[in-house]
Amino acid sequence: MTKDTQSDKPQQHKQTTVHGHPMDSANIFKFAGLIAFFAVMVIIVVLVWPYIGELFEPGGLERMLHDIREAGAVGFLLVLAIQFLQIVVAFIPGEVVQVAAGMIYGPWVGALIIWLGCVVSSAFIFLLVNKLGAPFVRAMVPEKYMGKFEAFEQSGKLTTVVFILFLIPGMPKDVFTYLVPLTSMPLKTFLIASNVARIPGIIVSTYAASGLVEGRIGESILIFLVAAAIAVVAIVFYDRIMKALEKHTSKK
Repeated sequence: MTKDTQSDKPQQHKQTTVHGHPMDSANIFKFAGLIAFFAVMVIIVVLVWPYIGELFEPGGLERMLHDIREAGAVGFLLVLAIQFLQIVVAFIPGEVVQVAAGMIYGPWVGALIIWLGCVVSSAFIFLLVNKLGAPFVRAMVPEKYMGKFEAFEQSGKLTTVVFILFLIPGMPKDVFTYLVPLTSMPLKTFLIASNVARIPGIIVSTYAASGLVEGRIGESILIFLVAAAIAVVAIVFYDRIMKALEKHTSKK
């Protein structure tokens, strides 16, 4: 991929000394970026942990939702932080956060919070991967997902593929968020394509979740079942979907 490696130009590999040991300036920058990344994660976990711990107590879910709802702007920022953590960690189910946001703030405000969290976290990951490169991604993403986007990039249809993948329920969108920055796609294009595609799924989740609170139990269950069925199909046929996209983009 285009951003897979650093340039081999000598001027980009300046040496410096750390505790008597020579190191490339680029490696020092990557190390500092990695430390900053984990520092942000620790701060967010510390902030949300009291609420997460409460879930495991009797009646904890109801109390947690009430506490966040009554916290005003702090609650808004807390849900935003949880959504940020969900995407950055990449393996926490996003639907859980979307349902919680819908139950706390309703379908539209809840959807807005989730969407803003997606935009902020996507931009953060994109910039982080651009600085730390492919080795960082390999440490975060399973090997089976690596190398899927090179053909899409070479076809000139990467933007369309990204939109489709982020639109389909059940696709590992948070994993793709780490892979796309390794291509030549600009940050602005990625944020627009991926986060516009997320909107229908976010609204469906928050709308159905708000229905559980408002008493529209049957309607909400039906929506969740349909969404879950689509997601299961996408997961089962993930390889076929990717192959179909590769075949489509390879056509001239």
